[in-house]
Amino acid sequence: MTHQIDFRQQAEQFMRIGLALSSQRDLNALLEMIVDQSRAFTGTDAGTLYIVHPAQNHLSFEVVQNDTFKIRMGGKSEARINFPPVPLSVDGQPNMSHVSAYAANTGQVVNIPDVYEAQGFDFTGTRTYDAKTGYRSKSMLVIPMKDHENEIIGVLQLINARDREAEEVVPFAPDAVDLTASLASMAAVAISNVRLIRDLENLFEAFIKTIASAVDEKSKYTGGHIRRVTDLTVAIARKVSETQAGPLAYIHLTPDEVNELRIAAWMHDVGKITTPEYVVDKARKLETIFDRIELIRTRFELAQREVEAEALRRKLKRLQSEQAGDAPEIDREAQEQMQALRADFDFLAQCNTGGEFMEEARLARLKEIASRTVSLSGDAMPLLTEDEVYNLSIRKGTLTSEEFQIMRNHAAVSVKMLSQLPFSRKLRRVPEYAGGHHESLNGKGYPKGLTADQLPLQARIMAIADIFEALTAHDRPYKKPMPLSQAIKIIGAMVKEGALDPDVVDLCVREGVFLDYAKRELNPDQMDMA
Repeated sequence: MTHQIDFRQQAEQFMRIGLALSSQRDLNALLEMIVDQSRAFTGTDAGTLYIVHPAQNHLSFEVVQNDTFKIRMGGKSEARINFPPVPLSVDGQPNMSHVSAYAANTGQVVNIPDVYEAQGFDFTGTRTYDAKTGYRSKSMLVIPMKDHENEIIGVLQLINARDREAEEVVPFAPDAVDLTASLASMAAVAISNVRLIRDLENLFEAFIKTIASAVDEKSKYTGGHIRRVTDLTVAIARKVSETQAGPLAYIHLTPDEVNELRIAAWMHDVGKITTPEYVVDKARKLETIFDRIELIRTRFELAQREVEAEALRRKLKRLQSEQAGDAPEIDREAQEQMQALRADFDFLAQCNTGGEFMEEARLARLKEIASRTVSLSGDAMPLLTEDEVYNLSIRKGTLTSEEFQIMRNHAAVSVKMLSQLPFSRKLRRVPEYAGGHHESLNGKGYPKGLTADQLPLQARIMAIADIFEALTAHDRPYKKPMPLSQAIKIIGAMVKEGALDPDVVDLCVREGVFLDYAKRELNPDQMDMA
């Protein structure tokens, strides 16, 4: 007696299985579903799914099920499979003795009424298993799983078909074999689709991280900036979704929405690819390809040599006129002039750091120094060029207004670049979120000057993460590492100015998001809060 299938009764079930397989995107869940549905479809007691690994030349156990012993291993189950893989070849020859390897090597379906009476296959393992457990393996159906390119990607093995009425083990009927083979083929295509989607996602993930690394590598000082901003952005977003109190309690970002924001965070500085390195890395006001303070140092050394030479000329002239007694006075004056030159250079070097605000008195001293000249080959040249004076006159930081605009432009370039990418429906707002990380609720941000009613929550979250990372970063050459308390104080001041979202900042402080980040990323001497 064979296990018969009622075509009318099974047609709708077959269609439901096909729809279920095509909609599943989790590979482990899909593999388990294939065995579940195949067993339910054929009424079998046990089933195993193998996956082909061409590089290792073997079949690996992915799902093992047995209703008699209530065994469910692999797939979504936490019970892992420890069975050794089945080799596809032995001593350089195709493995034809193991029935699953035979199916994978030949592409043929194997239908065995009783494995204890079968010829041509080695069922030693099956017999040993039965002897140890008391199980009786009998009917077996082994089907190679071929994808849309006719490549065998796995093997489905079903054991002990049952007659639903007589409740006894029966052989697999030809019609059951044909339908199950069709189901296995459909399942193979579903597996290939899931793998393709996963591979594309992995490729995209690797691509965006490569781009982010390229951006960070433009600056030897900010190699971890994008990664840190991304980590903090995701941490804030998850905390917002978890909170059940306060004005953000009604907001629940889905996993897809959090992932969309994560991708945007990885890509938020992609526009810096077009920003010149000397602007990204400008640690000193006079820095371009190199720090031009060294050119000024050379001119000041020339000026000191000129003072020394003039002193020697004066002493020689006094000696010739028999007034050598004035030599000490000449030396004293020369020393005072050289000391003044050294003090002026030290002042310029201090101005060059950008660490102190340039007040009017400092600017006046700078202009006075710039008015002097030094002799070079008999020609008078200024101690400072116009461009050097312009850069040293920067009141705060190290960037000129033109360089600041170049730096700010990266946000607009990011939007332009990202807007040209064909993001999927679930990632369609990546350009909007990435481009909004420098916008402010009060409309004073850039590149578009958006206001609070135009800024989505995701962009507000990323703006906070970007600013907090910049304040606390310990790898910037133009500033000292900022203590945690000072960074939070500045963030609070920006909230009062109307730049940052007060509810999100309050949540970050109250729920310890900033503190958790600081424990992971800050230097110990920055941790002045617990």
